Amino acid sequence: MVPRLHRRPETPPSTDYRGAMVNRLGESQSPYLRQHADNPVHWQEWGEEALSEARERDVPILLSVGYAACHWCHVMAHESFEDAETAEIMNREFVCIKVDREERPDIDSVYMAATMAMTGHGGWPMTCFLAPDGRPFYCGTYYPKRARGGMPSFTQVLHAIADTWRTRRAEVDQAAASVQEALQQNAGALPSADVELTAGVLDKVADAIVSDEDTEHGGFGGAPKFPPSALLEGLLRHYERSGRHLSTIERTASAMARGGIYDQLGGGFARYSVDAEWVVPHFEKMLYDNALLLRFYAHLARRTNSPLAVRVAEETAEFLLSDLRTAEGGFASAFDADTEGVEGLTYVWTSQEIIDVLGLEDGLWAAAVFNVGSTGTFEGAQSVLQLLQDPDDPDRFARVRATLREARSRRPQPERDDKVVTVWNGFAISALAEGGAALGRREWVAAAQQAAQHLLDVHIVDGRLRRASLAGRVGQPAAALDDHAAFALGLLSLFQVTGEESWRSAALSLIDTAIAHFADDEATGAWFDTADDAEELITRPRDPLDGATPSGASLLADALFTAAAVSEPDASARYAELASATLQRAAIALARAPRSAGNWFAVAEAVARGPLQVAIALPEGGDEGLLRTARSHAPGGAVVVAGAADSTPLLAERAPIDNKPAAYVCRGFVCDRPVVDEAALVAALSA
Repeated sequence: MVPRLHRRPETPPSTDYRGAMVNRLGESQSPYLRQHADNPVHWQEWGEEALSEARERDVPILLSVGYAACHWCHVMAHESFEDAETAEIMNREFVCIKVDREERPDIDSVYMAATMAMTGHGGWPMTCFLAPDGRPFYCGTYYPKRARGGMPSFTQVLHAIADTWRTRRAEVDQAAASVQEALQQNAGALPSADVELTAGVLDKVADAIVSDEDTEHGGFGGAPKFPPSALLEGLLRHYERSGRHLSTIERTASAMARGGIYDQLGGGFARYSVDAEWVVPHFEKMLYDNALLLRFYAHLARRTNSPLAVRVAEETAEFLLSDLRTAEGGFASAFDADTEGVEGLTYVWTSQEIIDVLGLEDGLWAAAVFNVGSTGTFEGAQSVLQLLQDPDDPDRFARVRATLREARSRRPQPERDDKVVTVWNGFAISALAEGGAALGRREWVAAAQQAAQHLLDVHIVDGRLRRASLAGRVGQPAAALDDHAAFALGLLSLFQVTGEESWRSAALSLIDTAIAHFADDEATGAWFDTADDAEELITRPRDPLDGATPSGASLLADALFTAAAVSEPDASARYAELASATLQRAAIALARAPRSAGNWFAVAEAVARGPLQVAIALPEGGDEGLLRTARSHAPGGAVVVAGAADSTPLLAERAPIDNKPAAYVCRGFVCDRPVVDEAALVAALSA
């Protein structure tokens, strides 16, 4: 159903909206929604009150979905939502609902699927028009204030939709019914393919991924380029098993770290590069990208001793700890793409600006080091800093870099979205715990512990996990599958690093809750993204493919395999069975769309190695050399636990030998003889 964009409303609406509503976003928990609290649009949050009003007024719902750091969301807001004339049309003809996709991934998932089905593409801001019962009948993304580039203006769309609603209601109902039927048909579970994910099969998956590499610039495919964190982690695990494709991993890792997508002064990665060369970023910095990339670079540093990987891991961790950490100990969601309405204002430089800060001699040297020329790489002869080669004078580089960073700190800064999202904090906890253990950074582990405790204290209410909090106050939206799985993985990482039983217990509780409330009872190993007692939408969402972040199902598969390794025998067998059934359903995704199954690939590679379990029995006061060796040499996805004999299930009936630490290495159900020296452990882990 296509609205007639040339028609204007011929009759007034049947219900007088005037004075009936006001903008209701001022008290929202979401920083994104509060950004729109001063709009003349009568925005409401998603809920029964808004849906009821649409039914009572007999008008469509205008659903606008975005997030706080989204550049084009801001553009549409400035052009349209802050405009009084546009707001007048929106208020008169629609019930207007704003949704923060980061707080309500369920709503975002349902209506993004509808947008993709109708238009063939998606993104944010997402603009959907719904019947009062929530069924979408027309969807799009950004609409400009004035028609351009083949796109109608937003006001043209508004008038056409309103006219169509009044004069062609039967077509609207038919379109809404068709969309809902398509969504429900596509919401089924992946089939459990009769394919064993052997080493040979995974070799073919790796080859398929690498065949898409941009060998000139690094990464996969063309512009825009997103950091492929899960794919890189999977390829690194593949390299650890097979010795293949390290050049692809290192090429992409180096290109991202040296390009403009990486903040060469302050550390941390931007959301994506608008070009194929990693030069010009879309400037928002997201917690999830940086947590996932920290984990990858720390693993790469551990495996290859690459100075570049060590530096990027350390700087990215410092960005998390200094810039994203909240007063309560969690990690904030993002920094905005814009500063005072201008994209990149904080970050870009001209050569003259560098000279003004550093003086002529250092300024010319620094401009050359950071590839800042007279023509610029961004807008208006400005450049995004790159570091294409290591500087010839490290001490001088450290000095000028610190001076430029301090000068940049005096510029206007982008807004920070302080919302603490469970799943992304789970990524950060895992990255800091694992990276801190591998690289010997105890302060990272301590920060991971503080974040985990904050989530346990604030995000669990009446025994159930919530999605997000702000300033220590938890929001109402329930946690999704990825929240449970990522947080459980973070807790299991902390258990392995610290040996503290409380982390293991909390993780297993989350996994048990996920099994009870997210499992598809009709298909073993299949999962929904929302709980069985969550708000009922027009379809129950599930997306098993990995995107910008790993899917809830792939994260849960990882959590289940890890839980199986650290649990008592009865629970272990249950977790292992579910994990295997879950991974088996990913075989079809790995075969047909491997670049959309990066985390599945990482999990499958870990399983192909055994999965590997290392239990180190420590005598009281014993040396921890074996434990350090295990953490530095065990492949990604291996479970490493240390402690006294019988202190945890993986150490049951496993004791030190001759009062010396002993390492017990197992692959699946097969265990090697215990070893007591580091060289023998390295050999066992490399087998």
